[in-house]
Amino acid sequence: MTTKTFHDTKMSALDLAPVVEGGTPADSFKNAVDLARHLEKWGFNRYWMAEHHNMPFIASSATSIAISHVLHHTDSIRVGSGGVMLPNHAPLIIAEQFGTLETLFPGRVDLGLGRAPGTDQMTARALRRNLDSDPNEFPQQLDELRSYFAGENRIHAVPGEGLDVPIWLLGSSGFSAQLAGQLGLPFSFASHFSPNNTQGALKLYRESFRPSEVLDEPYVMVGVNVVAADTDEEAERLATSLQQQFLNLVRNTNMLLQPPVDNMEEIWTPQEKLALMQQLGSSIIGSKETVKEKLQNFQSETNADEMMIISQIYDHDARLRSYEIVSEIMSES
Repeated sequence: MTTKTFHDTKMSALDLAPVVEGGTPADSFKNAVDLARHLEKWGFNRYWMAEHHNMPFIASSATSIAISHVLHHTDSIRVGSGGVMLPNHAPLIIAEQFGTLETLFPGRVDLGLGRAPGTDQMTARALRRNLDSDPNEFPQQLDELRSYFAGENRIHAVPGEGLDVPIWLLGSSGFSAQLAGQLGLPFSFASHFSPNNTQGALKLYRESFRPSEVLDEPYVMVGVNVVAADTDEEAERLATSLQQQFLNLVRNTNMLLQPPVDNMEEIWTPQEKLALMQQLGSSIIGSKETVKEKLQNFQSETNADEMMIISQIYDHDARLRSYEIVSEIMSES
């Protein structure tokens, strides 16, 4: 295994296209384009959007359409899914959709795949019409999808067949880590909400890895929540929007992304705080100096090739500033 340095680590961004209190999905897509353009200017490697459903605070449910919108308004940054939840779709549809994107924007499209529904069971049923499909069928679904791109199926994906659309496997546990390793595919781990499983999953991926036509050696990307501001105090305050979002998920209360508050102790119980601190344990919050040190430590701990930064910040300008601080850290490394 090659040891990476922080200087060698690429930075990318996952945009959950947040719908904020007082805002609309239209505002979210406008902000998505603005963010992607800034990330492109600041030297970020890729910009991804994620498939979620029945979550009022996330606008990117029609993920391939949202990706297309961002591609149309940027020039060079890679744009993709982090991820498309494959069990929600017929593999042929995904091959056609991402084949179309790759045809329109050659060399700029990534296809990150997950096996969770990205929603609750009731909504999953509405998406799939039934729940007969088993998440454990994911390897077969993946194989079918890859066969359309490779032209190894009697049914032809047009556009799609013969195109090189990079496929990533995403995960928050060991299943996709092992599968990605066995297939020699790049792997992205959701450390931003499953920090306690990070080291085990990355170890499993690297130990399972078999060289392929795609990769000669493992390639790891880790997702991490980053809230950066000009001072530690301001960053801690901005991060309360992220904390409220996870608290609302725990409480099963669907609310838009909330503005920051001065004191979370007035909102959560001690038990809720403990649970959220476990789930958000890898989050990096602070000033430029604080964030730089913590990012360097996290990269050293994970030996990541790439970090995918997630910044759930209520105010768009503050969100841009957070990513700008990360870009300044990149340029100084």
